[in-house]
Amino acid sequence: MDTADELRIDTAHRELLDQVLDKWSLSVLNELCERPTRFNELRRAIPAVTQKSLTATLRRLERNGVIERHVVGTRPVAVEYRITPLGKTLRDPVDVLLAWAAEQMPAIHRARDAYDEREEAELGAR
Repeated sequence: MDTADELRIDTAHRELLDQVLDKWSLSVLNELCERPTRFNELRRAIPAVTQKSLTATLRRLERNGVIERHVVGTRPVAVEYRITPLGKTLRDPVDVLLAWAAEQMPAIHRARDAYDEREEAELGAR
């Protein structure tokens, strides 16, 4: 971002936001904010995610320093994931976005309905 008057998101920012604010990342972070969690516990907590998507999400979040992977010295060896101090700093901005979405949802629904009506009218006129 450049100045208070100009919103400019460069490639690095866009890539980071895409990686930490996507659907599965937010679900994972929501779970990990509560407590360290093992892979299969995450799968059960987020039943719609596939194993492949969850693995990719965890790797992206770990690469960005948002979560950490911790090997638990049990038999068999287990891995749990924890949110990092850096990851915890995401909580406030995400909460702000969620509050904005909740407040603006009626206006967004009206805009969507108006758009859909225009689209249907245009299709009907063809």
